[in-house]
Amino acid sequence: MKFNLDSILYRLYERRLWAEIKDGIEQGVHPRHVALIMDGNRRYARSKNLPSSLGHHLGREKLKDILRWFYDLQIDFVTLYAFSTENFERDEEEVKELMQLFEKSFREIVDHPEIKKRNVKIKVIGRTHLLPPRVQEAIKDAEEITNTNAKGPTLIIAVGYGGRAEMIDAIKSIAKKVERGNMTIDDINEVVVERHLYTNGIPDPDLIIRTSGEERLSGFLTWQSAYSELYFADVYFPSFRKIDLWRAIRTYQSRRRRFGK
Repeated sequence: MKFNLDSILYRLYERRLWAEIKDGIEQGVHPRHVALIMDGNRRYARSKNLPSSLGHHLGREKLKDILRWFYDLQIDFVTLYAFSTENFERDEEEVKELMQLFEKSFREIVDHPEIKKRNVKIKVIGRTHLLPPRVQEAIKDAEEITNTNAKGPTLIIAVGYGGRAEMIDAIKSIAKKVERGNMTIDDINEVVVERHLYTNGIPDPDLIIRTSGEERLSGFLTWQSAYSELYFADVYFPSFRKIDLWRAIRTYQSRRRRFGK
């Protein structure tokens, strides 16, 4: 009888890891909002001697599993960093292919089994007006179709997003209100700023995970990440496994959040 030793060891470790986080999960000691920087698609493809563009398709397939893992942990908000404002500066053909992939993904996501099963509401943040019209249309349809799923978790997808861009847009919006006399400078505080961010109405992320081993946020949720716990996984996104997510949850459970106090 043939068996795979690596697979057996993985399953044993998975059981052990689940035993370590299970009690905390059941007691509610887990993040309500997890944000994920999906990094390393191209480098993963290159490491396998595959075309770099194939890495994005592999990452898209991995995401299907990851969504199920998140919702099994009863996480209410998941934010995915899919495409930054800086990514527009990449090779024209790569950007074009990514836009086609986004359009396809937004068209299909509303029929994703996990989205339907969990009644997930989809929200897209970023300078979406910079995206091709067909992508904008697909985004609008996905948001409208899932808009009634108020009781389920929320999936936030950052496309054409940049933390500095978000801050600039918020400042401009507030400045216009001051200019029109609808608000005074003394009215501006943290609450006012938060109401003008793309994430208005969404709690700040409790945990931010970045794949690929890079240890920086790259402008992701600049305002919202002030007190987020950070976890950097040393694997490329297409290689991200359930145990990598559970390790991040275990690390989160072990930390004492002080919020500056």
